[in-house]
Amino acid sequence: MKELGISIRENKESEVTVAEKEAITRIAQKIIDRGFVTPAVFFLELMKPLSLLGSHALVFFGPIITAFVRQDKYYRAAELLEDPKNVEFLISEIERIDEEINKNKSKEVKS
Repeated sequence: MKELGISIRENKESEVTVAEKEAITRIAQKIIDRGFVTPAVFFLELMKPLSLLGSHALVFFGPIITAFVRQDKYYRAAELLEDPKNVEFLISEIERIDEEINKNKSKEVKS
């Protein structure tokens, strides 16, 4: 398409930015705080191939759900969960934080 003078942006592999990592880590911490580690990891692994569809479903139900939660954070989470890489990062963060908590608990028990 360069011959026609049309510049097409190449789809580069998107990397997770620092702000996105922080937001995903906060989501992971909230999941752990509420005790949904196993169901969340199971659900996210199951739905990873359908992350784009799930993100669109979040946007569809947004007007109803944002009556109860902050709108900007809700739509930011929907945007983050659109990319399967972000879903994979969320799963790894949930597992990492949960493992750290379990290590700290086992150290306290041994002491």
